[in-house]
Amino acid sequence: MKILYEDNHLIVTIKEPNILSQADQTGDLDMLTLLKKYLKEKYHKPGNVYLGLVHRLDRMVGGVMVFAKTSKAAARLSEQVRTHAFTKTYLAVVHGKPIEKDTLINFLEKDEKNNTVYVRARESDKAKYAELSYELLESKGNLSLLKVNLKTGRPHQIRVQLAHIGHPLLGDKKYGNEDNVKNIALYAYKLSFYHPTTKELLTFTSYPTEYPFNLFNIRD
Repeated sequence: MKILYEDNHLIVTIKEPNILSQADQTGDLDMLTLLKKYLKEKYHKPGNVYLGLVHRLDRMVGGVMVFAKTSKAAARLSEQVRTHAFTKTYLAVVHGKPIEKDTLINFLEKDEKNNTVYVRARESDKAKYAELSYELLESKGNLSLLKVNLKTGRPHQIRVQLAHIGHPLLGDKKYGNEDNVKNIALYAYKLSFYHPTTKELLTFTSYPTEYPFNLFNIRD
C-alpha cells in the first residue's frame, strides 16, 4: 500500500480499484483490514487495532482515503463530512462531450435488492437530495475528462448523475455501456480536510496513470 501521510491521529493512503473500503460478505480484501494489519505489524501492537472508517469509495473506484487512528479523530472527521468541510474531488472519463461546467441536482433512491440507484422526480424518505458540480478539462474523440466536486455523498452518485445527463462513465456497465474496459473510469484524486487536533487544512493529491486517464493531459 502507498501511504501518503501518517501521524498519531490519521493515516492517508491510496485505495487501488477492486479493493473494498471495508469488509463485506464476499470476504475479499478490504482497506480497513489491510491497514489494521499494517499498523499491528509496524507498531507491534498486541490485541485489536482501532481504525475508524471516515468515508468510503466504491469497490471499483481508486483514490485517496483517510482513516482515523483514534475515536476522537474519527468523530471530528465525520463531523467535517457532515458539514461539507471534508471535500473529495474526482477525475472521471465519460462518453461524449458535456457542456464545459454544470451543477447537477437530482433525487436518488437506492434499491438495496439489486444494488442499483435510480433518479426520482422528487425528494422522499427513500429518494435523497444529491448535488455535484463538474468542469470539462479535455476531450479526445468521443471521450471527455471531467473534474467532479461532490457536494453530497450518495451511493453511486457520480455514476448515476452523469449517466442521467447522457454522459456515462467509461467502463460503467451498470449505468452506461458494455464497453470493454476493466474498471469504471473514476478516481478520487484529491482529498482536503482539517486536521482533527491541529486544525490545519490538509490536502492530498494522487493522479491516476492507467488507461483511460493516460489519454489525457491531466492537470489541476
